[in-house]
This record gives sequence, structure tokens and C-alpha cells, in this order.
Amino acid sequence: MPTGTRPFRQFVIKVHSRCDLACDHCYVYRHADQSWRGRPVTMSDATFTLAAERIAAHARTHALAKVHVVFHGGEPLLAGPRRLRSFARELRDRLGPVELDLHVQTNGLRLDDDFCAMLAEERIVTGISLDGDRVSNDRHRIRSDGSGSYDDVVRAVRCIGKAAHRTAFGGLLCTVDVANDPVAVYRALSALEPPAIDFLLPHATWDRPPARPHGGTDYADWLIAVHQRWTADGRPFRIRMFESVSRLAKGGVSLIEALGVGSSDLLVVETDGAIEQADWLKTVAEGAADTGFHVATDSFDQAAAHPGVRAQRQGMDGLSDQCRACPVVEVCGGGLYAHRYRTPSRAGDSGFDNPSVYCADLLKLIRHVQQADANAPTHRLSPAHFDELAAGFGAVEAVRDLEGVELDLRRTLLKAAHRADPRPAAAWDALRGLSQTALSEALSQPYLRTWALDVHESKVPDPARPAEVALSAVARTGGSLTLSVPLRDGSLHLPGLGRMVVDDAAVRAVAVSTAQGHLRFDGREVAALPSGVRWQPLRHLETDGFRVALDDIDPYRDQWRTPALHRLTASEFRLWQEAFHAAWQILRRELPHRAEGLAAGLRTLTPVAASGPAGGRGRGVFGAAGVALPATPEALALLLVRAFQEAKLDLLMVMYDVLGHRDDRHAVPWSAVPERLDAILREAYARLAVADFWRHRARGAPDAQSRADAVRRARAAQDGVPGALDTLREHAAPTAVGRRLLTGMASAGVVFDGAL
Repeated sequence: MPTGTRPFRQFVIKVHSRCDLACDHCYVYRHADQSWRGRPVTMSDATFTLAAERIAAHARTHALAKVHVVFHGGEPLLAGPRRLRSFARELRDRLGPVELDLHVQTNGLRLDDDFCAMLAEERIVTGISLDGDRVSNDRHRIRSDGSGSYDDVVRAVRCIGKAAHRTAFGGLLCTVDVANDPVAVYRALSALEPPAIDFLLPHATWDRPPARPHGGTDYADWLIAVHQRWTADGRPFRIRMFESVSRLAKGGVSLIEALGVGSSDLLVVETDGAIEQADWLKTVAEGAADTGFHVATDSFDQAAAHPGVRAQRQGMDGLSDQCRACPVVEVCGGGLYAHRYRTPSRAGDSGFDNPSVYCADLLKLIRHVQQADANAPTHRLSPAHFDELAAGFGAVEAVRDLEGVELDLRRTLLKAAHRADPRPAAAWDALRGLSQTALSEALSQPYLRTWALDVHESKVPDPARPAEVALSAVARTGGSLTLSVPLRDGSLHLPGLGRMVVDDAAVRAVAVSTAQGHLRFDGREVAALPSGVRWQPLRHLETDGFRVALDDIDPYRDQWRTPALHRLTASEFRLWQEAFHAAWQILRRELPHRAEGLAAGLRTLTPVAASGPAGGRGRGVFGAAGVALPATPEALALLLVRAFQEAKLDLLMVMYDVLGHRDDRHAVPWSAVPERLDAILREAYARLAVADFWRHRARGAPDAQSRADAVRRARAAQDGVPGALDTLREHAAPTAVGRRLLTGMASAGVVFDGAL
């Protein structure tokens, strides 16, 4: 890697320089820079090859695991489906093992089923520009003859939103116009069920300020109205502007260029191969985006040395004095770079040493979102508990805080699952009508999160699950409820209670009722089930007041790094019980500080195979652990400690943005192949607990040989951690929260080293 050169990770490729709309707010055709007039209409195959080679070479030079590329214009779809398919395939071929996140931003007019099918096949995520309802959209997004584009764009959105194409649907892009009704715009966009909506402030500078018909913070007021409606609706899709404010306020990473102090990592390649800075600089002045470099002769590292690029990469040092003194500067970041421009009044002035022309709007919007987040019903970690967890520990109170966060997450995902698939209505009505006690019982089941996430993210329907969850919750709290439950692979499962297996494949559903804690299946109690129907109760491991479910029946349990085992025999269960009791005695005696936290947070153990392909996501949910039964109680004690350690970090990484870059791979001592940065963090955090385990085993060792062996194991677990933390600091772009986490982990290593 060239010394001092930060890599670019995002590339905009202008595949076509003309457009079939004549939008009057377009920054390419209607602002200061008119260089498009001299560009080739379409990027040639030869120029694209040069651009693809430059991107691949840049990724190799900087060991990037992933790059983001956007096909842009003009209107990129004018290049045609064959050319775009060819470009996508060539780019992937040249990148080789480097992951490609490929997008296209379009007005949608050219989309039909065939075009959408190509986009889905080539994994080109598609964003469509639409400014709201008919009146709002056709105010600006018009054809050259003045006619509106609304009907054709909506047709395109509905086409790409079909089940066959939806994997290619990235979302909608809406440019804010304060003359439009914000709630009407939001509702029109929401009705199209997009996966995300981006709201874009109209490009403006201090020389050409935005229209303010009300004379105040018009844009903040407009966006606040949208945020309130979105929040009231349960935030049914992503709005990256609002999410970025929330993430940045927690020390995370912005999802958009217009917020945050992060450095620019984007370059543009024009249809003629010219390398340029971000397109929005075309609103500033003729040639403002130029670098003078070209893909035929220059590398992207050379472009990184351009004064304009360097100016955008100064972070806080590149902001005006007014911005640096602002209380929300870490969130706002001075706004979009182009929006700060004012024609220089003196020699040496860049023109960008100003706050954003939207400064007052950004301040008001950020404060509103922060206040809304503060008022949201959610569990949070205290700074003391975060630091305790960062150091690799977590006593009872910190673990209970984590459990509260997990329960909030399950509650949110349950609502999201209902929005994604509200069928069957009777079962969901029963779930929505649960008492607080019954709802708490439902949320206490760890794998509820797995099911709800599948429905919410992957739209995978499971018509049995809502009824199963509702019936189980009511049964465990003494209420009454009757529902018909369709069988799933010949069985139905009541979380926390058990599973009924039906041998007769002709049986498709069972009427399940519960009253005062008694279950009936088609009118029969469990003890009176007919031949060919078996009830398999959920079994528990118990020792010295510590009780966990040994879940070998939940249909959503297969979420671990190795496959979940099927129903254990009675003798296999006894082996688990004996090993669990002995392992718990070791933990209570030698690691009481970890035993107490583990007892406060571990609710479920799932038996898994010792090896094999991951059953699901490769990791589970807080409160559960997938464990293979080892040969000794000591080994099981260590597995419990490690599994719970991993669960704590997984939840912390759900709560906070920790790493700016996760996907890149780097060498670590414990692996023969480079590992992803997020995997390096997980392993380093787990090793803190492993080292602590052996350190305490060394203290209680019965003889010198046992102590020496435990010390050796503790050092082996810890030895790779400092180097891993250095790798994360250098390459993972840790956020403020991430830096705090790494500092805590480093301090734990010092403590362990001194103790050994």
C-alpha cells in the first residue's frame, strides 16, 4: 500500500452522459458545470475496460475485500441492458475475489420485465428517482416537452418491486421541495413499499441559496414532518438520512455523504475516461470537479494527491471555525462539501471555508432526531457497563442491561415481521392482544428473533409461527386461546414448551387450545394423543439453582457455526446433564465473576455438531448458545464461557457501529488465511475470555505441571490479541465507540499479562 494513501472504496462510472428527462433541478445539466456537452454520449467498451482495470488494481494495491460501484449518467439505462450486463460481468471478472457491491441510479423510464430480470440476474441494485405523488414529482421531473414522468416511473417501481425482481430493488431517491406537502410525499413513496428511501436536499451554494418560501428552516421543518410520520408508522423501511443522524450521535458511521466528518472515499469516471471528484461539485463552478487525470494514463492513487481530493479528506481540520465550535459537528460534519461554497473574496480562499448553506436546517433536524431517539423506549448501556463489557467481562447488572436491549430488539422485530407478513390474521390478532405478562413470555424465547428477522429481511413466510408463539405465551401464563396451526414438516412447535410430531402426512393442520395452562390438540390432552402423534417436551439442564433449556426442537435453532443436532435420546440427554453439572461446578468454584454473568444471561443451550457447515447465519442470538458436547467438563466450561463472550460482542455490534470497514481481510496469527475484520474482532474478544479462563485455572491448579499447562494456554489465547487490535485500529476505521471498545480490550490484555 502506498505510504499515506487512503484508498477509495466507491466509484461512480458514467456509462451514458445524456438523459431522457429534462428535470429542472438536475445538477448535471442545470448547474454551473456544462462539461457534459463535450463528453461522449456512451462510454465505450475500451474506456470501460480501462476503468475496470483501474478499480481492480486499486483494490489489489490496498487489499480491499469489497468495492462499491454505481453505474450513473445522465441516464445509465440508455446504455441498454446488453451493455450494462457486459459491463457488470467484466467488472466482476477483473475484480476476482474482491466483492463487488454494484448499483445503478436511474429515472426508471426504460425499465420493463426483461430489463429488471437482467438487473436481478447480474446483482445490480437499482435506485429509482421519484419525488413523491404526481403533483410533487411532475413539478420538476419532466420530459423535454413539459409532460410529467410520474406514471411511467411508478410503473417502473412496481415492475422492479415484483417478487421475481425485488432483489434488485435498492430503494427510492426523492429530492426535497418545500413547496410539496411532506406527508403526501412520504405516503406516496411509502405506498410503493420500497426497501429504503433517500431524501436529498436540493443542491445549492451560498451564491445560489435554496428557495425558502417561509423564510426560516423550511427544509428542517419538511424533513421533521417526514420523520414524525415515519416514526409513527414504525419505521417500515430505511431512511438513511435519519438513520445516519442516529448512528453518528452514538459514535457510528454515516450512511450518506451529506453528514458526518468522515473522509471522502469516492471518485467518478466520466464517459470519456476522465477521473473526477464527486458530481455534486458541478453545482459550484465550471470545472470544479476536474482532476486532470484519466484512466488511460493515471492511477486512482495519483488522483488521491489532487488538492481538491485532499481538501475533502481533512476531516474536522477542513471545517470552518463556526462548524468546529458547533455542538453537533460530529453529526453534521459541515454538511455536504459543495453546499459550503461561496465565491472567494480574497486570494488563497478555497471558497469552502464556510458552514453549509443548510446549516440552520441541519442543526434543527439533528436536534429533533436526537430528541426523538432519546424519548424512544429502549434499553441502553451505561458508560460504566459498556467499559466493563469492553474489557471482556460483564457482571450481573451489565448482562441484565444487555438482556433488556435484546428484548427490545425482539419486540421491534416482532412488529417488523407483522408488517412484512400480517398473515394469518387470527394468529397475529392474538399476538397483538397478549397481556404484558404473556408478551414478556413470548419475547423471552431467544429464537423468536431469528424467525422475526427471517420474515422481516428475507420475506420468508411461516404461517405457523405467529400462532405457535401466541399459544405458547398464553399457555405459560394461564390464559385461554384456540387457534388452528398448520404443520411444518409434520410437526408444530410451541416455544418454551415442546413439539408435537404427526406421522400422518395427510394431516396439514391441528386445532390447538390452551386453558389454565392445559394444552389440547384437536380436543385431546397430551396424555391422550392417538397413535402416530408424539409430544416432545422441551427439556432443561439444572444444577445448583441454574436452569437452562436444552433446545433440540426449535425449528429456528439452526443458526450456529456447525449444524444443530436433532432430538437427543434419553441417554444423550443424561450425558449433557452430567457434563453441565460438572462444568458449572468448575465455573462457580474458579471463575465466579463469569459464572454470575453467565447465569444472568444464558437461557438456552442448543446441541450442535462438533464440525460441519454452518446451519444458518453462523452465529446466534443473545441468551442462546450453540455448543457441541466435548469430552471433559473442563472443556464444556470453557465452551460456555467462550460462547457467552461471543454473544455479548454480537449484541454490542448490533447496538453500535463499531467498525467503519468490516469486510476487508487481513492476516492474523490464529488463522492460515486472512480473516475479515469483523471476524478478527470477534475472535480477539473471545480470546480475552479464554485467557481469563486459563488464568484462573492456573491459580487453582493442584500441582506445578497443571499450573504450567494453564499458563501456557492462557498465553497462547492472549498472544495474538495485541496484534489483532493494532490491525483493527489501522485498517477497520473504528468509530468513536469502536475505539473505546478496542481500548477496553487492550487494557484487559495488560491486566491478564500482569497476572500471569
